Amino acid sequence: MAKQERAVRTRNALIESAAELFDREGFETASLSMISARAGVSSGALHFHFASKADLADAVGQAAALRLGRITAQDTGDTLQSLIDATYALVRALGHDAVLRAGFDLGDGSGRVRSGAGLRRAWQEWVEEVLAKADMEGALAHGVSAEDAAAVVVAATAGLESLGRHDPRWLTADSLSRFWRLLLPRVACTSTLGTLRPSGSGGMWRGEGPGVY
Repeated sequence: MAKQERAVRTRNALIESAAELFDREGFETASLSMISARAGVSSGALHFHFASKADLADAVGQAAALRLGRITAQDTGDTLQSLIDATYALVRALGHDAVLRAGFDLGDGSGRVRSGAGLRRAWQEWVEEVLAKADMEGALAHGVSAEDAAAVVVAATAGLESLGRHDPRWLTADSLSRFWRLLLPRVACTSTLGTLRPSGSGGMWRGEGPGVY
């Protein structure tokens, strides 16, 4: 059991190390020797767990997919509020989680990750599903299509992810709060609008009462 636990810790350390280097240096630049050194393990230990850098990238992608899944699995009981809260959870995680950032980057369609990839696509599909559900519930404003609303939310979060790589100020509550304050009055029906928290349930980063615009 102790040996198995050590093996799991070593594997996880290698995944974290690879993600940090993929995120900071780029997939092509990061080498296996750099990854093993950062993880504090031998080259032999790395090759015991991963035959190649592509295998490591695959593991990073799978780990990132699991983390995104935990973000989208949270449910407040209100469809639109769950979407708002998920954007805050995603942006906050992107600010400090190298595995998630690397997973989004590795799954950009370049074919560097064989499985667990396509995080942007997975996020897009989830947003589309949530807004389709909100539309069926009558939570969207008259004349607003779920498809159009999803396109705006996905584009905005993708933009924050990209901009945040160069300036962490984009990955803040203020950036999202401005976005939701502008968008919600245009996409949410009047009866729903007053119950929503544009800064997230419980304020997410800071407290805020419902329906404040």
